[in-house]
Amino acid sequence: MPYCGPAPDPANWLFAWNLDLALLLFLGGAGIAGALHLRGQSKLRQHAFGVASAAAIIAFVSPLCALTVALFSARTVHHLVVLGILAPALALAFPWRSTATVPAFFALSAALWLWHLPSLYSAAWDSAVVYWLLQVALILPGWLFWSVLLHQPMLGHVVWLISLVGQMGLLGALLTFAPHALYVEHLAQAGRFGISALQDQQLAGLIMWVPGMVPLAVLTALMAWRLVHRGVRA
Repeated sequence: MPYCGPAPDPANWLFAWNLDLALLLFLGGAGIAGALHLRGQSKLRQHAFGVASAAAIIAFVSPLCALTVALFSARTVHHLVVLGILAPALALAFPWRSTATVPAFFALSAALWLWHLPSLYSAAWDSAVVYWLLQVALILPGWLFWSVLLHQPMLGHVVWLISLVGQMGLLGALLTFAPHALYVEHLAQAGRFGISALQDQQLAGLIMWVPGMVPLAVLTALMAWRLVHRGVRA
């Protein structure tokens, strides 16, 4: 049984919330601790923590969690919420003050590719421990990576952001143009939602390719423009 539970029925997937008590206690405790720690801090940090908390609920408690069991395209949306909302919001709320770009980038890149290896994907499907290890492997370096980019802006960091965008584009292309479905876990489930497993995988690739890449590409361009405009050198 996958961590998020059985695949939901297409008619009632909106009611398939993950009510894992340990997770709810952790998120509730982290929310209280974070809010107390940020009392008297800037509104930006407080709002960023609110966004991070909402993103965590969307990713791991809301029906999106259950939907990832049925559709690989939902798994891609889940990853975009984690990488594109949760991690940068955590970096704004609780930035890591001393970290290096290169280790954070390569750790994040490794986690991104590991999640898409069919064998490890199956392992995460079969074991809650592996599932959470891979989630931490994605969130923690993403948090570190965004802490560097958002709080220590340099032109050299734009290169690493471009590299991340490129990797997501390559992954999206591989998923979109693969001749067959790579993740056997979704072979029986995607059809219940009116698409084949291959079509579901192609949709996942397109989601990563366009909605996933475009915001990062825009951010890359804005960072480069601002740094050049301010005369900041790498």
